[in-house]
Amino acid sequence: METAALKFFKNILETPSPSGYENPMQQIVRDYVADFADDVKTDLHGNVIAAKNPDAKFRVMFAGHCDQIGLIVSHIDDEGYLYVQPIGGWDVEVLIGQRMTVWTSTGPLVGVIARKPIHLLTEDERKQVPKMKDLWIDIGAADKKEAGKLVRIGDSVTVQLGYCEVLNKFAVSPAMDDKTGCWVVIEALRRASKGRKKLKCGVFSVSTVQEEIGLRGARTAAYGIDPQVGVAVDVTHATDCPTIEKKEEGDIRLGKGPVIHRGPNMNPKVVERLIEAADGNKIAYQLAASGKATGTDANSIQINRAGVATGLVSIPNRYMHSPVEMISLDDIDHAADLLARFVENIDPAMDFTP
Repeated sequence: METAALKFFKNILETPSPSGYENPMQQIVRDYVADFADDVKTDLHGNVIAAKNPDAKFRVMFAGHCDQIGLIVSHIDDEGYLYVQPIGGWDVEVLIGQRMTVWTSTGPLVGVIARKPIHLLTEDERKQVPKMKDLWIDIGAADKKEAGKLVRIGDSVTVQLGYCEVLNKFAVSPAMDDKTGCWVVIEALRRASKGRKKLKCGVFSVSTVQEEIGLRGARTAAYGIDPQVGVAVDVTHATDCPTIEKKEEGDIRLGKGPVIHRGPNMNPKVVERLIEAADGNKIAYQLAASGKATGTDANSIQINRAGVATGLVSIPNRYMHSPVEMISLDDIDHAADLLARFVENIDPAMDFTP
């Protein structure tokens, strides 16, 4: 992986982008793609669309969502404690004891989520799973007046952001779901634009918004681009850690390559061309079965307008929707190569009708 590409990856991971509040990260995307995209647009929804050969009649869309799960401030009490609503799907228990960042108009504000110490919990309280409404963020404010001078209702909140590497080129950070996918589709466009083969189609790599609250950005971006072929890149559950049942979720491992999905949400010809691109270029990959429409941008792309020939490539991810999501740097590197080689071999004369 080139130094600039790795720096871009770290930058987006360390920049907040809860659903509906993606603009700080999208600005980093716009700045990065300016050097190699023929055209860069931001639509009214907030999707950033970077294109090569934007006027081509045959269009391929790559989608990776930039939004992350987060929180939104909904109440400030008399003592200056902040109460929040979720943006996206949280396991509330992983939030307890976390350092948080409130993204205010005057800059980031550090706080913590905690609860009554274990010494003071009653027997019944110890057995109960806490609810979001029972948690608060403590920013150290003296009272509501002091907190209100800094925080407004509707400010977004994330867990404390930060990137670190562990053994075997694995990396840990909040929001690997799905800044890995966003990185892959942008990097794939860069690699395809500098590849040995001249592209015969239009390629639109989209940093999509609001996936975590209903696949919203991919729906509007796909309608605007109107692609014949689309590939979404998201994360999938790695099953190479304790407690996850491989018989139900498949055998998916970090460091063994990106995952190509097969199933009814996927066009079989797109799937086979992804596999051919991997085999022909000696790119490691894994296969996964998806027996229904997936909860990814692929679902929105597939049913856009009169239908799009759609594929799904995933990055194995341990501990999804937590502050310690873990992925393999090799897997995202190989995924970017896979998409670049896939699109290089697209010919407008190809028929993707099943």
